[in-house]
Amino acid sequence: MAKSRLENYEDLLATLIDRYLSVDSLAFKCNMDCVNVSERLSFLTKNGLVEQKQCHNKTLYSLTKRGITIQKTLAITKRLDELKTMVKSADEPIVEFAGFSDKRKRPKQNEGNENY
Repeated sequence: MAKSRLENYEDLLATLIDRYLSVDSLAFKCNMDCVNVSERLSFLTKNGLVEQKQCHNKTLYSLTKRGITIQKTLAITKRLDELKTMVKSADEPIVEFAGFSDKRKRPKQNEGNENY
């Protein structure tokens, strides 16, 4: 199943955190087409999340402070959704196996010991 645009943006932002990368490197790391990466980077640059730098005749991309903040917010939101799913599954009752029950017969204190 193909990723949505939002998932592509999330991947690009997560990959760019703390590093400078070229379009080719981003395409490889995000498993995307170079044309799609260029289009997404253009959008992210226009919105102030990514900046371009020229280094040795190569264009490299990195996150701005705003981009870092957005990426961290998206990561926290994603983690909270995962935890929410885990909590829901933990709240589900455990199925009892046949023959096992919480209500076990326990002998009364003096039952069976008539020699007292």
